[in-house]
Amino acid sequence: MNHPPFPHESAALMLEGPGGPLEVAVDPPEGDATAHPVVAVICHPLSTEGGSMHNKVVTMVARALRELGVTTVRFNFRSVGASAGSYDNGVGEQDDLRAVVAWVRAQRPDCQLWLAGFSFGAYVSLRASGALQPQALISIAPPVGRRTWDFDGLQPPAQWLVVQGDADEIVDAQAVYAWLETLADPPQLVRMPDTSHFFHRKLIDLRGAIQHEVRRWLPDGSC
Repeated sequence: MNHPPFPHESAALMLEGPGGPLEVAVDPPEGDATAHPVVAVICHPLSTEGGSMHNKVVTMVARALRELGVTTVRFNFRSVGASAGSYDNGVGEQDDLRAVVAWVRAQRPDCQLWLAGFSFGAYVSLRASGALQPQALISIAPPVGRRTWDFDGLQPPAQWLVVQGDADEIVDAQAVYAWLETLADPPQLVRMPDTSHFFHRKLIDLRGAIQHEVRRWLPDGSC
């Protein structure tokens, strides 16, 4: 169970994580999309509030990327679904992400690594990005302003996209915008008007925004 082979078709599998087994879902690019040498690992929202890899925003981010020819890897943090362990406020969850990334890199060493995350998952992927050094990062509604999580000293890659709904009822959109203005190297920012935290009736718009912004990052070749 420690090192299953990387599947060529959509598959569910279990990886050995630092807190026990982790539930993982791998999906190749959509049918007629030209495959690119990229694997994107996507992190889900808050575990204690029902967040999982099946969250509709997470699955839409994955779909948007697969339609561009990217292979996606979703997984459940510790304590979610079939993943073992207990919620750890983003600390152990970074370890979970590192375990998944280590498996991806061992199995697909010639692929670029992209990270993506929604809400709590955006925090975890941002916090881990300095050590993991992904080629690109997508942050959907990062929970800036929550005293629980520290957004100081982050090291996101140069290719970094933030998507934020202006009508987010959970994440303070203005706090996100103010934080981004303090950064020496701010990301590409997409502000979505009249958009709630879970992108109710805006999921297709989210897909289009992601595809429009990251298309130019896609490398040629294979892995």
